[in-house]
Amino acid sequence: MQAFLETLFKQQVYNPDNFFLLAGPCVIESETIVMEVAGAVSEMCRKLGIPYVFKSSYRKANRTSAGSFTGIGDHEALELLKKTGEAFSVPTVTDIHAHDEAAIAAKYADILQIPAFLCRQTDLLEAAAQTGKIINVKKGNFLADLP
Repeated sequence: MQAFLETLFKQQVYNPDNFFLLAGPCVIESETIVMEVAGAVSEMCRKLGIPYVFKSSYRKANRTSAGSFTGIGDHEALELLKKTGEAFSVPTVTDIHAHDEAAIAAKYADILQIPAFLCRQTDLLEAAAQTGKIINVKKGNFLADLP
C-alpha cells in the first residue's frame, strides 16, 4: 500500500496514515471553474497534509432530464482534466460510463471511476481493468452487503 500511495502522490507531501481526498466539480464546465476549485482544494490539502486527487467528470451521463447539461465536449474536457492535474501536480479521476470510453479516458486521467449505478456492468469493469489504470468502483447502495 505504501508503494501505491508513493506512486500516486509522488508530487505531494502527506501523512501515509491519513485518508486521501477525491474532490472537484461534478462535471467539467469550464477551465476557470476547474482551475479555481483545484487550486483552492489542493492548497488546503497541502496545508493539512491530506493527499488530494482532483475529481471531475468529463461528461455526465446520469442526468434526470435529457435536456440537462452533460458537458463541454469529451476531448476538450479530458484535455482540461489533464491540464488541471499537471498544473497542480495532483492525480486526477473521472467517471466512465461505457466500455468504449475506458481506453480514451485512460490517456488523460490517472484513475478511472465507475459510477455506482454501473458497478455491475462486467464489460465496463473489464475495459477499465485492461487500461492498467487505478479503478475506483463506487458501490451502489442497491447491492447487498457481503459478510
